[in-house]
Amino acid sequence: MLHTPICDLLGIQLPILQAGMGIYKGVVTTPELVAAVSNAGGLGCLGATGLEPDELLQAIRTIRRLTDKPFGVDLIIPQKLSMREGTREEIRADIRKNFPDHWKLVQGIFESQGIKPSVIDKEYSLTEEMTDAQTQIIFEEKVPVFVIALGDPAKLMARARAAGTLVAGLAGSLGNARRQVAAGVDFLIAQGSEAGGHVGVVPTFPLLPQVVDVSGAIPVVAAGGIADGRGMAAALALGAQAVWCGTVFLFAEEANVHPIHREQMDKGRSEDFISSRTFTGKTSRVYQTEIHKVWERSGLEPLQMPHQKVLMEDFLDAARAAGRLDVVSSPCGQVAGMLNGRRPAAQIVHQMAADAETVIRKNYACLV
Repeated sequence: MLHTPICDLLGIQLPILQAGMGIYKGVVTTPELVAAVSNAGGLGCLGATGLEPDELLQAIRTIRRLTDKPFGVDLIIPQKLSMREGTREEIRADIRKNFPDHWKLVQGIFESQGIKPSVIDKEYSLTEEMTDAQTQIIFEEKVPVFVIALGDPAKLMARARAAGTLVAGLAGSLGNARRQVAAGVDFLIAQGSEAGGHVGVVPTFPLLPQVVDVSGAIPVVAAGGIADGRGMAAALALGAQAVWCGTVFLFAEEANVHPIHREQMDKGRSEDFISSRTFTGKTSRVYQTEIHKVWERSGLEPLQMPHQKVLMEDFLDAARAAGRLDVVSSPCGQVAGMLNGRRPAAQIVHQMAADAETVIRKNYACLV
């Protein structure tokens, strides 16, 4: 059985970590999925960015009812924001005042798509107020692993140590990795641009060995374009101690994925999953829809986060309510082009580990 040093650090059996994936209003990685991966010997992770603090607390406690194994919570804590505090209505007012063309464009999208305009019924977006409240829940609940995406974890490390929480920093570039190392994270996740959700511009194969080279004694986990034993074996060969997989777990039976988005993933080619700032203001890989094309034709650059996120989440919420999931953001990695069908999460974990071991024994042993 594959077992690397990071397994002992995390208290898991297999070096397979399920990426936490959230949506603008809830989670993709349900407590059931998180618990299933952890119970199978990997590390399940809740994508919590779309959860308000009380929802996050409830999700954490649900996971604990479903498993006694280690698990994680993943939060986006951006380093750069257009507004660090403020309610959604305050951000909307700023958009209407200072970016009227952007506001007009989205109102036109409502009209062209036949969707009645509305505003999302959550008060806060991705501001420091929101992430501070979410982080407080994570530490109070003594979550075993806290994964921080986009930001600098340095200011949170003392509180994490006090709570007994391990911290992982997600890095999409060598600069990000160096910042995470300086912060003293417990392990690094080197995420290539093939991945779904928020990504950088460097693919996994060039990025991973560079991150390994600067990580020192900090373990490195590989992410982006890994969905089977072959990808896992390659990541280990490049110096990773584990893999962080998101897209493959979107194909798990326990994932909260709408049937329309499941069909997009089943039928989509790798080139159908594009990197764009359209939906959040940060570069994110999602299934390409008509909405991307409208923004491209407009000639307008998307706003920064959280302005763009608030602007588009109102549309996404209304589209979802209208049953128009074909125009709703569907984050997914390019590796979806080689995947289809549904399997239990435990089967994904066990098959990936077994296939990686087979690849290593058959293909790499003959080289030494």
